[in-house]
Amino acid sequence: MKKYLVLSLILLLSLSLVVGCNSSASKDDEKKIELLYAEWDSTIASTNVLKAVLQEKMGYDVEMTSVSIAAIWQGIASGDGDAMAVAWLPTNHDNFYQEYKDKVEDLGVNLEGTKQGLAVPEYVDINSIDELNANFDKLDGKIIGIEPGSGLMTKTKQVMKENDLENFELMQGSGATMVAALADAINNKKPIVVTAWSPHWMFGRWDLKYLDDPKETFGGEEQIHTIVRKGLQKDHPEAYKFLDKFNWTPEDMQEVMNMNQKEDADPYESAKIWISENEDKVNAWLE
Repeated sequence: MKKYLVLSLILLLSLSLVVGCNSSASKDDEKKIELLYAEWDSTIASTNVLKAVLQEKMGYDVEMTSVSIAAIWQGIASGDGDAMAVAWLPTNHDNFYQEYKDKVEDLGVNLEGTKQGLAVPEYVDINSIDELNANFDKLDGKIIGIEPGSGLMTKTKQVMKENDLENFELMQGSGATMVAALADAINNKKPIVVTAWSPHWMFGRWDLKYLDDPKETFGGEEQIHTIVRKGLQKDHPEAYKFLDKFNWTPEDMQEVMNMNQKEDADPYESAKIWISENEDKVNAWLE
């Protein structure tokens, strides 16, 4: 009888440990969120702010994964990622939105007043896209772009086709390589045309101007939307509510981007500083 009781106690203890471990694992899983983003200064700023609020204020364990724009949309649609705050609509990402709109949930606008187009330094004597062909040699026949497959690059290719700019070479790269080329040209006072978007810290650092878009292919002001996977509201209701309320201004984003331009800046630390200095706004997101 004694031996039976001892074995029973061991079995019960083992079961309780297993259940306890499983409960802890389930609890941990409940507090994990994966945010998808692109390596753009604007999206680095916004995604780190989301991460800072979710981790510092709400106790979530947040993973940020950087992929291409196409992979972001596909990842949210397939449920591989939980959320993103980088959807430029109605124009820039319209092709992705049309493809995945039935497989994702659009929580609406998180930032108003964005813009995209082709830009040049103020000292360049070009004011419109339809003047580019006449300045082909001056610009070395190049338009400096960003990541292939991004909405901005897709629109730029359309602009080139509609304005007979096929002789130009659209240079692929990244947001960082585009800015580096722009900085080098400005330092040497050389003409350059780049794919650009606002808000972006480069408009605060240098005197730049958007080229007029006579055919309005780039569209007018854009909005940035928050997009989440189907089922997020059920799985993470608190995180869902916060993401649904998240809304800020171009000036807010510019503040974080400016902090990130300082030497040895850590984007997550910049985001933590920003949320600590904007408690009223953050608390409104969390109400």
